[in-house]
Amino acid sequence: MNRVYLGLGSNLEHPDQQLRWAVQQLAMVAEITIVSLSSIYQSRPMGPQDQPDYLNAVIGLDTDIAPLALLDLTQKIELDAGRVRKDERWGARVLDIDILLFGQQTITLPRLGIPHYGMKEREFVLYPLAEIAKDLILPDGQSLAELVTSVAPNGIKIQGNLR
Repeated sequence: MNRVYLGLGSNLEHPDQQLRWAVQQLAMVAEITIVSLSSIYQSRPMGPQDQPDYLNAVIGLDTDIAPLALLDLTQKIELDAGRVRKDERWGARVLDIDILLFGQQTITLPRLGIPHYGMKEREFVLYPLAEIAKDLILPDGQSLAELVTSVAPNGIKIQGNLR
C-alpha cells in the first residue's frame, strides 16, 4: 500500500459539490481507502484573474493502484464531472484532481510527474496538505512544515469541509 495525496480544485458548477462528489467517487473504488480529508479552502485563481475563486482541498488515501492507473482513474472522474481539457493553463474548470505525492516515490514520465511540479509554491496545496499531514517529509527530504512557512497565504481561507 502507498499513502497518496491528491489535490482537488474547482471553480465552476457548484465547486463545493464537485469536490465532495470527487471524494465520493474515489471512496467507491475498492482499492482505495480514504484516510484523511482537509478542509475546503477558498483561494484566488492562478493565472487569469477574470474567473471565480477556487475551492481546493487535499485528501490522503492508501492504495495499491499503480501511479499511471491512478492518473487514468482521476482523469476519468474529472471527465465524468464535465471537465473539458483545453490548451489554456490555469483556466476555470469544473474539477481538477492532481496526484501530489505517491508514497516517497519520485516519478518522471511523459504523462505524470510526482511530486507534483508546482506543489511547493502553491498555498492552496500546501495549507490543506499541512492540515492533514503536518509532519510529512517530501521525497527530496524537505519538511512540509518548513515549506508552509515559506509560502504566503495569499488570501486563502477555510470555506467549509469535505464531509
